[in-house]
Amino acid sequence: MSAALTLVIGSKNYSSWSLRAWLLLRQFGVPFTEIKLPLDTPEFYARIGQYTPAGRVPVLHDGDIRVWDSLAIAEYVNERFLDGRGWPAARAARAEARSISAEMHAGFVALREALPLNCRRRAPHAPLADAATRDVARVRTIWREARRRFGEGGPFLFGGFGIADAMYAPVVLRFASYDVAVGEGERAYMDAILALAPLREWLAEAATEPVAALHEPATP
Repeated sequence: MSAALTLVIGSKNYSSWSLRAWLLLRQFGVPFTEIKLPLDTPEFYARIGQYTPAGRVPVLHDGDIRVWDSLAIAEYVNERFLDGRGWPAARAARAEARSISAEMHAGFVALREALPLNCRRRAPHAPLADAATRDVARVRTIWREARRRFGEGGPFLFGGFGIADAMYAPVVLRFASYDVAVGEGERAYMDAILALAPLREWLAEAATEPVAALHEPATP
């Protein structure tokens, strides 16, 4: 594995996209150097251009190769370091995992806006608008169906931890932060994600970061 692997991320308390790439690497034991830029600060905007033309985090550097966007990074890591283990081995499960990961990547805008990631927050959310309520219901259905159809052999969506779990880990944190009501099976899945040692490390570090008013939602 490359000692030159570097992952550029944003503030751990707020950067859901960064968490996906970081958690995947850490959970699979891929060594990397971390560079953290505080989101939405002069420092961030002054430095991000040296790492990625997209101007956003996360971005992965593997020697002279740059990969940006959380799902692209996951695919690259899976190909380069995991021998395909990031996706389920069975074709049907792999197709489902790719589909729900892409759905998470491209959708759920209302959920993101209503429940912005804030790892330190522990307070119920205000009543959700219809669009956000539908997003929450869809996520819960995704988790239930993946676990029902493919979850034998472990506590994660497809049994063992994989890319799909990394993609949904920020939603687990959102649901925990805002005390979103879930069923027993969904709660068990959330508990499995929250028990991951790398995620506990992420949360511990997030708790030490400065509060950024721009990312702090109003108290309901």
